[in-house]
Amino acid sequence: MAVRWSRVSPQLALTPAVMITAVAFVGAIGWTIYMSFTQSRRFPDYTIDFTRWDRQYKRLFNDRAWDISLENLLIMGIGSALAIIFGFILAAMIEREKRGEDVFRTIFLYPLAISLIVTGIVWRWLFNPGFGIEKFLQDLGWESAQFDWLSNSDTAIYGIILATLWQSSGFYMALMLAGLKSINTEIWSAARLDGVGIFRLYIEIIVPMMKFTFLTCAILVSLGVVKAYDIIVAMTNGGPGQSTWMPAFFTISAYWQKANIAYASSAAVIMLLITFAIFLPLVLLTAWQVRRQEARAQ
Repeated sequence: MAVRWSRVSPQLALTPAVMITAVAFVGAIGWTIYMSFTQSRRFPDYTIDFTRWDRQYKRLFNDRAWDISLENLLIMGIGSALAIIFGFILAAMIEREKRGEDVFRTIFLYPLAISLIVTGIVWRWLFNPGFGIEKFLQDLGWESAQFDWLSNSDTAIYGIILATLWQSSGFYMALMLAGLKSINTEIWSAARLDGVGIFRLYIEIIVPMMKFTFLTCAILVSLGVVKAYDIIVAMTNGGPGQSTWMPAFFTISAYWQKANIAYASSAAVIMLLITFAIFLPLVLLTAWQVRRQEARAQ
């Protein structure tokens, strides 16, 4: 009886989590998809007009604000990927210089302890021409200095990217540092004996060995970019105009400002498809690399 109970108890322990996932996650996705085909406004309307079932999606892709959101998604995705590069460089520098490792690691990880809302507010102050970095540089004598990125629709998105890089680079540094520490020390010694240059060592040996770490970071970056919302609200609230809108900001705006559940749901469904389009290839690539590595080991 004890043996049977030991087999059943893990399933019983997981049952609440599975039920919550099925209702809150899968159920919510199904409800959102269904709502996107209705004509719901402020309140749900579960009637589907099959002659106009794609009305919300046609309206969505004819909306200039949605086009801007997708363009910013691409720009922010490329810009946020720099956090992986910066994180790797910081990790490599800390790994090579053992002295003060704990101090530098704490300093670079400190921004991660700050919420994105607080990060956005602080960087909004820094970009303020009246008392931010621009004012500081002008007081030093550089009167032509300009750092008012957030007030310019052409540069506002880059200001958000800069704040995001400051906040997240330390996290990716920690992941990269863990990957570097997992590499056999004999590889470093053999490279020194063979006279391999440090740049060539990292590019040809260390980076390929850390491919799983880089893939993990890429997955986390992609998910963070797709759901970016709070830092945008804190820094620009989507402005100037609609220049810093992102899909998540567009979706919430469609629900709260336009009071249109169906329209917001259609944007949320496209966000889900974008997430799958980015996330699944990375996951499949990781699984393929694992199977390939296991096959070589055999």
